[in-house]
Amino acid sequence: MKKLFKLTTNFYGIATLAFLFWMIFIDSNNIVNQFKLSQKLGQLEDQKEYYQERKLKIQAEREELMSNPELLEKFAREKYFMKKKTEDLYVIVKE
Repeated sequence: MKKLFKLTTNFYGIATLAFLFWMIFIDSNNIVNQFKLSQKLGQLEDQKEYYQERKLKIQAEREELMSNPELLEKFAREKYFMKKKTEDLYVIVKE
């Protein structure tokens, strides 16, 4: 207890405690914000990895689609409901 009292009466002790208090709780780069930013960075890195994998998958599908005319026609018919001039198109919606 005497050490703590002696530390608080010393100018350098008070300045050190004030500095630590400032850095831990008040400063914009405090420990709480650093922890939150660290978690956010981890989440963003996970999202980046997911989107990079998805991008590679989509590029592979696109390459396959562009190299095969029959697959391209099938994709256009299913996704965009395209048809030939001589055909009738019926869309069945399930409820």
